[in-house]
Amino acid sequence: MKVKGKFSTSSSLAKRKFFKKQLAVSLPNLIEAQTASYEWFLEHGLQELLEEVNPIVDFAGKDMELTFSDYFLDEPKFDERTARAKNVSYEAPLRATAKILFKKTGEVKEQEIYFGEYPLMTDRGTFIINGVERVIVSQLIRSPGVFFSMEYIKGKKYFGAKIIPNRGAWLELETDRDGVIYVKIDRKRKLPVTTLLRAFGYGSDEEIRALFADDVEVLEVDHIGETLEKDITTTQGEAYKEVYKRVRPGDLATEENAKGMIDAMFFNFDRYDFGAVGRYRLNQRLNVEKENTQEHRILNIDDFVLIIKEIIRMNNDPQAMADDIDHLGNRRVRGVGELIQNKMRVGFARMARNVKDRMSTCDINTVVPGQIVNTRPVAASIKEFFSSSQLSQFMDQVNPLAELEHKRRLSALGPGGLTRERAGFEVRDVHHSHYGRICPVETPEGPNIGLVGHLATYARINEYGFLETPYLVVQHEVKNTATALKGRILAEKAGGAKAGTKIDDALAKKITKEKKETIAVAPFVTDTVEYVNATIEDRVTIAHGGTKLDEDRNFVHNMIEARVGGHPDMADAKTVSYIDVSPKQCISVATALIPFLEHDDANRALMGSNMQRQAVSCVKPEAPLVGTGIEDKAAVDSGQAVVAKNDGKVIAVDGNKIIVEEKAPAGSKKKTRKQEYVLHTFMKSNVNTSLNQVPRVNKGDMVKKGQLLADGSSTDHGELALGQNMLVAFVPWEGYNFEDAIIVSERVLQDDRYSSIHIEDFTLDVRDTKLGPEVVTRDIPNIGEERLKNLDETGIIRIGAEV
Repeated sequence: MKVKGKFSTSSSLAKRKFFKKQLAVSLPNLIEAQTASYEWFLEHGLQELLEEVNPIVDFAGKDMELTFSDYFLDEPKFDERTARAKNVSYEAPLRATAKILFKKTGEVKEQEIYFGEYPLMTDRGTFIINGVERVIVSQLIRSPGVFFSMEYIKGKKYFGAKIIPNRGAWLELETDRDGVIYVKIDRKRKLPVTTLLRAFGYGSDEEIRALFADDVEVLEVDHIGETLEKDITTTQGEAYKEVYKRVRPGDLATEENAKGMIDAMFFNFDRYDFGAVGRYRLNQRLNVEKENTQEHRILNIDDFVLIIKEIIRMNNDPQAMADDIDHLGNRRVRGVGELIQNKMRVGFARMARNVKDRMSTCDINTVVPGQIVNTRPVAASIKEFFSSSQLSQFMDQVNPLAELEHKRRLSALGPGGLTRERAGFEVRDVHHSHYGRICPVETPEGPNIGLVGHLATYARINEYGFLETPYLVVQHEVKNTATALKGRILAEKAGGAKAGTKIDDALAKKITKEKKETIAVAPFVTDTVEYVNATIEDRVTIAHGGTKLDEDRNFVHNMIEARVGGHPDMADAKTVSYIDVSPKQCISVATALIPFLEHDDANRALMGSNMQRQAVSCVKPEAPLVGTGIEDKAAVDSGQAVVAKNDGKVIAVDGNKIIVEEKAPAGSKKKTRKQEYVLHTFMKSNVNTSLNQVPRVNKGDMVKKGQLLADGSSTDHGELALGQNMLVAFVPWEGYNFEDAIIVSERVLQDDRYSSIHIEDFTLDVRDTKLGPEVVTRDIPNIGEERLKNLDETGIIRIGAEV
């Protein structure tokens, strides 16, 4: 029996109605975090790297200038299947155009340069490296920018700040108990902050006092007077030397080399960069609006002054609180694209140094770009990242869910992140800003608990790497038109009706005759979806996805459960700005597959989420009778189930491929084209299980875009099928029945309900030795015929033998 629907499904699947009707928002593509980041790198990330090294000039700066432009990826040497079979990487050559400008003559020579092989991402969001599928896990790190910290000394709060660039030296400011503000550069010895201000160009005490004049008069403790008293320098030159002594103790400090060091350390873009994210966070935290350009991405002195002013303000405000570093407004995700870019940046810098060295030794008259550009450091950095980085992991391929969740994993470990030993309880704990962004349930049980998390079902990563979650907008007024008014409940007197009246067609017509542009109504849920980051969410009130609405999506109750500033509370419906798009919004895909999750203890749900990923695929997969409605989405997005890319007609089906005839794209000569879908047949997975795809369409079938063509391992008619639907009975025995014993019927064994196929490769080298060639034989000395009965004449086990 077939049922109409998105997929033709078996009858048992159609009967399941154990989940509430979803609201208007469908699930996003579940591996978008991987694919979008990789596309960004190919389109923009590589371009940024080339712009950073351009132009490379010789040491004197008078003879040659080298620039790179127009990069592109060539055709890959092997396709995915061949790369797997030959144990090579699925990669394409990266090439760019290099131009040398000879400054004295104005002559330009250009040549295409080969930058090495660059791994390509498969459409499943994975990479094939040396024939093995790998996943790059996204990293959750502290965002660059400024953070205000606080410590208690004898019951009083003293504030400080950390200025963290994307690359470059950290600056840490702190207030001591005498009210003096000190600064540490790169965790070296501290010095009064006024010394650094002098070095930045405010030489005299008067200039420094003038900077803070507006704020100091109204404050209890001005901190600047106290700091100036501790400051032993009086001029800019002395300040240079003092800073130099702290950063490089033991070296001779002269005004000249100290000035050179400070300028290079803070005002040279190659050495100090806040990055686009750092600039965005500084603008947000300091309430300024500066553009994301190179001059604003180095340390701006006016930003530094604003930070000192904020510390002084907080020291004088008894209500002030430090920033929460575990809040997702202060943590961001580095996707696969950014991780590759950071690794390649090192390779490009090495290459640029080599080019400079070669420029000084080459013959100007005969040189071409290929002679002075050695791209080996770039190729080596790519290879090193994919083969040995802590974040480049062997893909968990036990079942489609394991595969999907591996791609959605977020790790706080890895280069530039935390270490297991140093991570405290606070970093690992669930935070209120995780709601709808990181799953509070699914995390490992071992030493990595809380450091490795998973994206929540609807979460996405924005352009700056901050996690966002979608909400439906709640409106409190509508335009004065009949269509907008119908079904709403008045919140003010209008059209002769009092507040609280539901508007029908007749009343809507009356109200439209009034000259008001908008009419206040009781809060209702619109179809508009807005993605919100954690910083904005703290300022608004958001209703829960299970809140009761009437048929016109108006709130039924005046007081509702909501999150006010991120914390659960009862709120007046009039104050609500958004509502959750789904009750599943706050949990990950694996957790959302558990039916009746709200009745589970959180610790057991954690185990259930993790253990679903360990289910080996059965020979006969069976979709669950009790489901939650996202089984099909998980199966399709994992890449194991094959779906049609476009509408068309199936013209050929066999065990290896499906061919669909579809409409040709606009502008082509033919009306139709053939789209071939190659299926895996008994392919070995990373964990030695069998990956086998089975066609689910027949020749002549018409298929729609997104319709199922073939099932993979652990999928049944396009739905995730990790286990079997078993009839279970509980027998209490004198009250003892907790995991006491399990009895399994013999039919489970006979029907192969839990049988699975495993594939292993064994290789044997037959060598030619000095004593002659080795022989492969079944004649093993001193072993009886009984024990050899399953071997063929070459000593290899015969097919069909049971061992």
